[in-house]
Amino acid sequence: MRDAERETAFTAFVTARRDHLRRIAYAVCGDWHTADDLVQTALVKAYVAWPRIRREGEEEAYVRRIIVRANIDRHRRATNRELVGVPEHGGSCDPEPVEERSALLDALQGLPEMQRKAVLLRYWLGMSTAETAAELGIAEGTVKSHASRGRERLQALLADADR
Repeated sequence: MRDAERETAFTAFVTARRDHLRRIAYAVCGDWHTADDLVQTALVKAYVAWPRIRREGEEEAYVRRIIVRANIDRHRRATNRELVGVPEHGGSCDPEPVEERSALLDALQGLPEMQRKAVLLRYWLGMSTAETAAELGIAEGTVKSHASRGRERLQALLADADR
């Protein structure tokens, strides 16, 4: 792949998918600034591997995997031990926030981290149990457990929010 073709293809991908990837990153980490950092990290790594991932047709899956893993790495670092709470609503990427979407994202942040990731990958992104297990580096049974518990907890949180 020539440099000009690489630049054009990568730029087109970023232009088309950046907002979607940012929303995924926000759902994973719960903070818009961290989501921007995760997306930037993922896009830098994707650019380096672009000819290979473009040839395989797995551009978005590759970037999603990096977002999830970069967030896991961020939590593992000894220098970063702060707790991520419910985000402030000032940094929304939607020009007109939708009340239901806001309630859902707030409820998602109330889930434990692995349950949140399992629910997002399985039900929001529509990944299979095997794909989710591979993405998170855990067993399929663990994915089923996290997703089931996460879904039940999410339903309870949303029911409480409706009252």
